[in-house]
Amino acid sequence: MSGFSLPTLDHLGVQIPLNIDAKYIATEWFTSFATHASSGNVDEILNLFYDESYWRDILALTWDFRTFIGASKIKQFLHDRLATSKLHNFNLREDSNLVFQRPFPDFAWIQFTFDFQVGSVGDALGIGRLIPQSNGSWKCYCMFTHLEGLQNFPERIGAHRKSDPNHGHWTAQRAEELAFEDSEPTVLIIGAGQNGLQAAARLKMLGVENLVVEKNARIGDNWRGRYEGLCLHGPCWVDHFAYLPFPATWPRYSPASKLANWLESYADALDLSVWTSASVDSAVQDTTTKAWTVTIQRTDGTLRVFKNVKHLVFATGLSGGEINMPHYPGMDTFRGEVLHSTSFVRASKFTGKKVVVIGSGTSAHDVAWLCALDGIEVTMYQKSSTFIMTPKNGWDVLLKGSYWEGSPPPDVSDRLSASLPWFLKASGLSQRYRDVIAELDRDLLEGLRARGFKTDNGYLDAGYSLLPYSRAGGYYLDVGASQMIVDGKIKLKSDSLLDCFTERTLRFKDGSEISADVVVFATGYALRNSSLVTSLILDPVLAQTHAVLFEAFVVTLLETGVNGFGDSTRKARLMVLGGIWVFQGCGI
Repeated sequence: MSGFSLPTLDHLGVQIPLNIDAKYIATEWFTSFATHASSGNVDEILNLFYDESYWRDILALTWDFRTFIGASKIKQFLHDRLATSKLHNFNLREDSNLVFQRPFPDFAWIQFTFDFQVGSVGDALGIGRLIPQSNGSWKCYCMFTHLEGLQNFPERIGAHRKSDPNHGHWTAQRAEELAFEDSEPTVLIIGAGQNGLQAAARLKMLGVENLVVEKNARIGDNWRGRYEGLCLHGPCWVDHFAYLPFPATWPRYSPASKLANWLESYADALDLSVWTSASVDSAVQDTTTKAWTVTIQRTDGTLRVFKNVKHLVFATGLSGGEINMPHYPGMDTFRGEVLHSTSFVRASKFTGKKVVVIGSGTSAHDVAWLCALDGIEVTMYQKSSTFIMTPKNGWDVLLKGSYWEGSPPPDVSDRLSASLPWFLKASGLSQRYRDVIAELDRDLLEGLRARGFKTDNGYLDAGYSLLPYSRAGGYYLDVGASQMIVDGKIKLKSDSLLDCFTERTLRFKDGSEISADVVVFATGYALRNSSLVTSLILDPVLAQTHAVLFEAFVVTLLETGVNGFGDSTRKARLMVLGGIWVFQGCGI
């Protein structure tokens, strides 16, 4: 499955007039679209679409995350879903998002948003983008439909918030909610990171009882327990939390320990039910009712069994905490210290020692940079190439106008971002942005290559944009380590593969050796959120059913990348058994 080349003005055979009346063009197109969508006329809808177009749907018509590529796929999708969805009550929004945009001199569209309803079930939002045709008309190049909410289950926010005064009962009510002595959670969420907590918050605001189970002693320890110098390299505007955005005083780049405290504060402010120092010991599904019997064990030795959990949510990160720790011959006789970057706390511990960092992703650069800052002799071993981008130039190109100071609210930017299908971005758009950023970063990139550092253009030559989805790594957003490599403050070994460890050195296949007192494996995590899901759910099921196809399906969903539906697997996915959801990826 692949996308189409960008419909440039040359490809379309058109020139853009000087004065574009975007509102008139969008209104004319939308009026026809709304009429035909309401009546279920698939053929007339297709006449409004460019042949090489996209339609991405999130829950509105498919109750899933689906992307349909090309007229034939869109036609089949509409034949399958349009009549039963009963779309109606269309309304074009005449706001700042109805606009003519020219991302590049040879590429332009008119963007607009609209509201509609799905039968008597839900309220939905649409975002369309029209491109010009040689006959003077405009056709839809990209359509996005998104279920905003269920009509009879509004979120308990704003006008729907609790309005009665609570005099003296709140503390007791919270204690009762947390204990679950006389009730059971409808949804049990494993993991109190950013995904787990926000899922809990959304469910709570919809009136769905839920419990979050966190193995660490405190909420936020998944960030608090990392190395002291860890700081997010993405700006705060892309990391806002549901219902409670960061305050205007928040730093642009969040220190990990500060973010950890925010997670804890978030759970407290939103009255979320979280059991810390607890883990799920077993989960067994009733084959008739499909409900789950879940046994939770706490570190004090107590057990709690819930017998009617309707849904399990795995929000345990990309790998479920399973580190990727390679093994080389001789490691067991090496006289120095070997550790994974997850066990690295501070560089000062290694003062006066020679440190070798294995890896060239974000953690590897951070560890090497922290060592170099402390005057420690450090060498980075790079096995494969890495995409490098400076945040200053990269975010200026990729995020300004959407996630930046003075940009639209995050809920607006999130929808605009989600409206661009993965394959559209992968088929020319992201590659163009990469070229712009690479030119701005030219001096740094040339300096790295001169030192022997192997750079690349990212997955599908699309730079940073697709790497979080395709590899969940393979990049470094330079906050100082790259320049240290250029300046020789961080040594580099990249011209030969590591062969083995000796008692005091690392020996490479070209015969060269590097002396080391400390070796830090910055090799990331397993690329699958499978350790907990497999041990808790998959293995028992396979033991009973030998369902090889089921295993393949689960593994496909747990892999990082794009699924057979044309959408990222790093979303909440419902598994084959029913009642199991997996949040893939870090979500921040």
